[in-house]
Amino acid sequence: MAVYTDVAADELAEFLKAYDIGELLSYKGIAEGVENSNFLLHTSAGHFILTLYEKRVAKSDLPFFLNLMTHLASRGISCPQPLKNKSGEALSELAGRPAAIINFLEGIWPRKPNLAHCAGVGQALAKMHLAGADFAMARANALSVSGWRPLFEQAAARADEVQHGLRDFIRTELDHLEGNIWPKNLPQGVIHADLFPDNVFFLGDEVSGIIDFTFACTDTLAYDVAICLNAWCFESDCSFNVTKARAFLGAYDRERQLSQAEQNALPLLARGAALRFLLTRLVDFLNVPKGALVRPKDPMEYVRKLRFQQGVSGWRDYGVVASGQMA
Repeated sequence: MAVYTDVAADELAEFLKAYDIGELLSYKGIAEGVENSNFLLHTSAGHFILTLYEKRVAKSDLPFFLNLMTHLASRGISCPQPLKNKSGEALSELAGRPAAIINFLEGIWPRKPNLAHCAGVGQALAKMHLAGADFAMARANALSVSGWRPLFEQAAARADEVQHGLRDFIRTELDHLEGNIWPKNLPQGVIHADLFPDNVFFLGDEVSGIIDFTFACTDTLAYDVAICLNAWCFESDCSFNVTKARAFLGAYDRERQLSQAEQNALPLLARGAALRFLLTRLVDFLNVPKGALVRPKDPMEYVRKLRFQQGVSGWRDYGVVASGQMA
């Protein structure tokens, strides 16, 4: 979440007249994240989240995101629900941007994930994958392998401003991953594709909600697992925590068992996931719009994670002997 587009109070108050959520009492921008403009609204009816979808998000994709949240909630997944206006529409326009209001979920995201958090998100991810199995809509992953070279080309000329030699490091890794056969014969379905700690709310050690589906798409389910391995199972110094990985993978596997083929592919998928977030973070880091209320994330974090994943030889390196068997 972030704020790129500001909204005047009178403009927002007029916008909210189209909804049955009371009068605007206060609102504030949410600075975390990098994609869209988000605001916490306080009205006489309670708290809500307003999202303005920025240029990276295609308007044609928005029905997928909004309908997916509705579908998952109907299958028992705790996630935000889009509110419809008085005309029955979940998608509107505000400040020249597509806009939606969603309900507010209780909970906080873990700044320092522990074993219980890792197990909780593993279980929640598997349940989300199962719940999405009968979702009728599909959306291609624009940030899969074919999208990485264009991202690199956007940042290549300035990559060494972040760290000397970064351009060549990324180019070599990109050549390697493009030269390998990216797994395509694995179970597919709806993936979140951005399930970082700031997108999972907890009440105590229990998951209270999954938020921010603006990267959700149809892709390899195990790729979502790989993204979470990178996002949840490293310490602040980017050292890999095998115990956290074992807790995460074990909890996932108890809900949805990973096949042998998925286990075998996980190191390559995790390596690709590390490169994908290195590239998007690098592009965002080098191109923060002037005046935007946003905190760009450090791309070097994913350089260190990628270096670890480059050295992984198999499933055992994640603390697991076989599906359902912890090392």
